[in-house]
Amino acid sequence: MTTASPSSASAPKTDTEKIASGQNLVLACICACTILVVGFVASINLAVPKLAACSLHPSSSQLLWIVDAYVVFFACLVIPAGALGDRFGRKGVLMSGLLVFAVGSVVSALAGDVPVMLVGRAVTGVGAAAVLPNALAVLIHATEPARRPHAIAIWAAMSGVGGVVGNVGGGALLTAGSWRWLFAAVTPIAAGCAAWVATVAPRSERHERPLDLVAGGLLTLATLALLLGIVEGPDHGWGSALVIGAFVAAAVLFAAWMLNGLRATHPLLDPRLFRIPALRAACLGMLIAFFGMFGFFYLNASLMQYGRGFGVLQTGLAVIPLTVPLLIGSRLVPRLVTRVGERAVLAAAFAVVALGLFGLATAIDESYPIYAVWMVVVGCGMTLALPTLTIAISAALPRHQAGVAGGLQSTTREFGSALGVAVIGTLLTARFVHRLAGQTRGAHTPHTVAQALASMPLRHDTVIEAYTAAAGTALKIVAIVVLAAGALIIAELTWASRAAAAPV
Repeated sequence: MTTASPSSASAPKTDTEKIASGQNLVLACICACTILVVGFVASINLAVPKLAACSLHPSSSQLLWIVDAYVVFFACLVIPAGALGDRFGRKGVLMSGLLVFAVGSVVSALAGDVPVMLVGRAVTGVGAAAVLPNALAVLIHATEPARRPHAIAIWAAMSGVGGVVGNVGGGALLTAGSWRWLFAAVTPIAAGCAAWVATVAPRSERHERPLDLVAGGLLTLATLALLLGIVEGPDHGWGSALVIGAFVAAAVLFAAWMLNGLRATHPLLDPRLFRIPALRAACLGMLIAFFGMFGFFYLNASLMQYGRGFGVLQTGLAVIPLTVPLLIGSRLVPRLVTRVGERAVLAAAFAVVALGLFGLATAIDESYPIYAVWMVVVGCGMTLALPTLTIAISAALPRHQAGVAGGLQSTTREFGSALGVAVIGTLLTARFVHRLAGQTRGAHTPHTVAQALASMPLRHDTVIEAYTAAAGTALKIVAIVVLAAGALIIAELTWASRAAAAPV
């Protein structure tokens, strides 16, 4: 009778191998959840032409809110949802968020009018807010310290890849059928992710601190007011009573939230934390990174279709080059930060992103391969930025506040995404209208490409030329903003480093 060698292929796994295998399963699950909720931000942009022509007959303002209702509620509730996970259990809140996400998607898919569609989009945003911060918290608690930076770096990359997956997946679904397919398809995916979380994710300890409901309400209202101003700015004008009122209300509510946090025994998010230069800089850096990336996604969706004549699926596939560096290089970033330092990596990241955006602006009329090379450049900058900023924010808060740390990261992402879309959309419209002003004979100059093509059918080339030129100007301005903000972030980190090294 022979005995199998311990080194044979059939030998049982060691405890260390089992732990590593379990952590890899958790990482894969959390990445899937993250791609789902982040990708849904990007995919809806591709559906706008079909939604505009569908039986719901939405107005231009309603179309804007169909796109933005999701991100508004996502950003408003992400920090309270992170705190809720810290208090009642990250795994349970994560699973609940995925199920709420699925329910909202069903409502949107079955909507017979615009109000029902908006309710569905809002509910889906509430679910997404519960998913993203608690996904990171589950990952942090499920991963041993030695593997944690590597896992967080991969998770951070997935938040960037999610935008590309949303473009590609959304393009495929919209090419195959109705806009309703986009919402119907994510419903079983969300339910499947909830079942996966239930199977592989461990439970983590909870803390017994009471939730600060006043702070949660103030923060939510302040965020909603700020995003209302950002979203309505392009349509109503930045000097309109609505927009100025929204920004004033946001400032007052944020001030009230800060005062409440300073007085509270257990604040939802202690404003004193922002005295830490590294945390301030990392939060601003995350906002700026997503400002540039999602501003580009918004512009690129229409630029590919109008400027290059691409179909919806081609438009989705066209952004794949941006994700290649994220997939290949993200795992190497933590080691690079250890070797050359956080400031050097972030300085390179913002410079490369700005260079890539400026290059895209100059390549609008070039062949697609040249345009794609500049997308790879942007992807390289995002590869350097996302893991570095995510680790910096996570390291700035104690481990028992992992949910709040995830919420803070998610909020800055969504703020950046909303701000990028609003700013680049405003710049694009302003330059487009200016260039067409001398070409129109009616009382009003068209504000969109679709309106211009309908009112000037014999001047197709003139309209498209005006649009692509406006897009190039908008991208150049966004590139300058990214570069300037990056310089400010590096300056703050440098000042903080020198202050810390100075003798007392």
